[in-house]
Amino acid sequence: MPDEPLELALRALGRKEHSTAELTCWLAERGVSEEDVAATVERLAEVGELDDARFARRYAEDKRELAGWGAERIREALIARGVEPEHIEAAMAVDEEPDQVERATGLLARRASPVDSERGRAQALGYLTRKGYSYEVAHEAIRAYQRG
Repeated sequence: MPDEPLELALRALGRKEHSTAELTCWLAERGVSEEDVAATVERLAEVGELDDARFARRYAEDKRELAGWGAERIREALIARGVEPEHIEAAMAVDEEPDQVERATGLLARRASPVDSERGRAQALGYLTRKGYSYEVAHEAIRAYQRG
């Protein structure tokens, strides 16, 4: 006999925070009916266990601070996790460009690759854009890193 949907959801949330869309899919994949999924998600939102605004904020903070991701990569990841645009924008609003440049410059410093040649700058630019930094932020970070 399958576990109660609420118990299943609470165990999942105990291991890792999820967006509403992620948890909805996760429950459906485990054979929970649409009706039970909707009721479970609604109940968890009511008691504050499921909160997409909080999820977006924490996810963005973790990816910025722990993984060094830039705004574009974080935004794409939140969209992929089904987070509503207003929650994404609120989570991104606290990350201003000077902070992004500082973080990207720190990534270059930890990487310790030279940027004194065209090839070195191109590699640094590629690295930072793959991390999700805009070209403007990446270029500014490379200039800041060069100034040392």
